[in-house]
Amino acid sequence: MRMTRRVAVRTVLLAMFALAATEGHAQGFDPGKVDWAALSKIPMKDLFIRKFNDQCGACHGEDLRGTPLGKPLVGVELLRGDSVKEIAQSIASGAPDKGMPAWSETLDEKQIWNLALYVAEQRQGTTILDKRDNIPLAIPGGPVVTGQHTFRIEPVAGGLDPMPFSIALLPDGRILLTERMRGLFIIGADGKKSAPIRGTPPVYDDSSVFLGQVMGLGWMLDVALHPQYAENGWIYIHHTDRCTDCNALSRRTGRPVSMNRIIRGRIRDGEWVDQQVIWQADKESYTDTSDLTAGGRLAFDDRNNLYFSIGMKAPLEFMGIQDLDQPHGKVHRVRDDGQIPADNPFVNTPGALKSIWSYGHRSTQGLEWNPWTHEMWSTEMGPRGGDELNRLQPGRNYGWPLFTSGVNYDGRPVDVGRTLGITLDAKDAEFPVLDMTPSPALSSFVFYDGKAFPNWQGNIIVGTLRATDLLRLELNDNKVVHTEMLIRDLARFRDIEVGPQGDIYILLENAAGSQIVRLVPEGGLP
Repeated sequence: MRMTRRVAVRTVLLAMFALAATEGHAQGFDPGKVDWAALSKIPMKDLFIRKFNDQCGACHGEDLRGTPLGKPLVGVELLRGDSVKEIAQSIASGAPDKGMPAWSETLDEKQIWNLALYVAEQRQGTTILDKRDNIPLAIPGGPVVTGQHTFRIEPVAGGLDPMPFSIALLPDGRILLTERMRGLFIIGADGKKSAPIRGTPPVYDDSSVFLGQVMGLGWMLDVALHPQYAENGWIYIHHTDRCTDCNALSRRTGRPVSMNRIIRGRIRDGEWVDQQVIWQADKESYTDTSDLTAGGRLAFDDRNNLYFSIGMKAPLEFMGIQDLDQPHGKVHRVRDDGQIPADNPFVNTPGALKSIWSYGHRSTQGLEWNPWTHEMWSTEMGPRGGDELNRLQPGRNYGWPLFTSGVNYDGRPVDVGRTLGITLDAKDAEFPVLDMTPSPALSSFVFYDGKAFPNWQGNIIVGTLRATDLLRLELNDNKVVHTEMLIRDLARFRDIEVGPQGDIYILLENAAGSQIVRLVPEGGLP
């Protein structure tokens, strides 16, 4: 059964409304009497804050910093542990000898989970669905000292659109930039942005805002250079192709639909020329689900195969992710000219899309080739927790929505297998190299391979969106053995690239004007 986006949204809102309601109000709740327009204007985070304050604020403080009646929950070590599970167990059992009731006697499992998640998110410095795109963007003027290197953050370009997506470094020092609802641009060596490149696929700015999230169709996503760009000039664009009256869904609803598409072309005299379609889905798979969920990354391996990610562009978040005849919830692989490699895992599987490399993905925000292990890796964003770092093995199932440590936005487990009529044995699923709960909203990353920061060789430099931090991950035998915070609370880290001298270019997303900056070692580049 196909559910419309309106029904899907109402399902989420039902959960949010039930969370905010008192126990008495939750009983006999009638969704037909809800003012959905008014409810959609309430920031989702406020619903969680209200619930915490109702139950816990009197003792622990509405800012979680404690009162004479109760200890602080942030800025201190929690004696019973600080994982979501440990916090939930502490809430459920209470501490009667210290005056804290066992909340399991008055709250159900869902409510306890929500309180635990909210506390864990506040300890991390994030709030569910708080984009944090409007925090003041102040670039530190002095050196930033970390465990192995000291660096400076230098501005490269400012005044960019609030919703950028990707950068790619050209050999001559200029930078390609995509802005989701504006198109493709070139940032000059002087930091100035060009006019939009003419002739690229159309993008649309007729988006709407729902629960603080921008919803729209027909966006520009990733941009990448061919590994031999200096010889052939090919530039690859990942965008969402939008059309109206082009499939059964669009004709039935009267609304436009879209789906991820990969093209390549060249730029000549400010114009996009020589366009070729590298990969396009059947238009019957196009949906009216917002491109916010489209994923949309590109990455080449060392044999010029092109990988690209498609997020949960499904009629409903969970539908079709496990189906090999659907494009969404997958990482795909094609040759640089769009042909299907003969060793793709599903080329001989009847009914399967032959481009699929791996599946069972939710929202792949980063995609990078690991030159040391010769494997593609990805970062994947969970709903409320369950962010993942994954090694993408051919033909493997990464479990969404059947296996995740994240939970639905109402705090309940993601348990839709019976509803969808699908099952998956744990031995048939691939589990992440790293799981992060609560969710910092992992985004773009690189495997560092440069001269500017020699002690970071082989490390992952990864940004976050909700947490607005930049992290460094050390790997050993495909396991994360150390995590370091390089930059805290700066901005939403949308994209990361390594320059030819090893300096690190970062695309920062901010509502007041996005920026491109770069990290250079204190003392200058080698």
